[in-house]
Amino acid sequence: MKTIVVKIGGEVVDSPEMDAVAADVRVLVEGGHRVSIVHGGGPQATRLQRSLGIETRMVAGRRYTDEATLEVMKYVVAGRVNVDVCAHLLKNGVLGVGLHGASGLAVAARRRPPRVMAGAGPEPVDLGLVGDVVGFNLPLLGDLWARGYVPVLACLGCDEKGQALNINGDTVASQLAGALRADALVLATSAPGVLRDVKDPQTRIPGIDRAAFQRGVEEGTIFGGMIPKLEESFAVIDEGARSVVIVGRLEPGDLVRAVLEPGSVGTVLRA
Repeated sequence: MKTIVVKIGGEVVDSPEMDAVAADVRVLVEGGHRVSIVHGGGPQATRLQRSLGIETRMVAGRRYTDEATLEVMKYVVAGRVNVDVCAHLLKNGVLGVGLHGASGLAVAARRRPPRVMAGAGPEPVDLGLVGDVVGFNLPLLGDLWARGYVPVLACLGCDEKGQALNINGDTVASQLAGALRADALVLATSAPGVLRDVKDPQTRIPGIDRAAFQRGVEEGTIFGGMIPKLEESFAVIDEGARSVVIVGRLEPGDLVRAVLEPGSVGTVLRA
């Protein structure tokens, strides 16, 4: 039995890809594996903010969360997107249970203090009602798995006083994978894995360890946004996850292969 965390973005939820993910989750669950899904909802939140006339304020590439923005995230992430993910699962024969930070403190968080951020100058930056994960209600997840349910976690945390906090979906997924000592964290991204040539999908690297990553950076074959993504992924392994799989657009069967046939899809990161 494997413990698997799957991270999907809002763009996946609104695409035909979601049905492929849901069908593969059914295969994994029927195979006796424990699967949890963590999702974001950035594109949907931005669209709703625009329609309501609320400015989307970005600081160093991160969404600033004021009271109005937090309300939007509640409506979108813990509401529409979470319902849609669970509905797709249900349509494919999987019983998903939608959760967020206030659901039994499933994602416990505290407000992030101001801190210096790369690209934002020398002064500490306050991102507003944004949280740092401080823990998960793992017994709750265990109870759901024992009864055959799939936990579906929205990227909203909550503190013990009931204050909801916006959290980056990748952060929630990564820290959950570490807390569970998951066999695999599957990150669905825009890239089909780590490529030797970013213009050629055929140059996909099936597997990579930290030493090979460092060589790739030094040689210039790994660069740009892939560097921080891989750094964060190796940090997940340091925190306890056994592997991280970076995959691109998921076709039917890809999620199953990514977990059960490591290296056949995307790029597997191991210590």
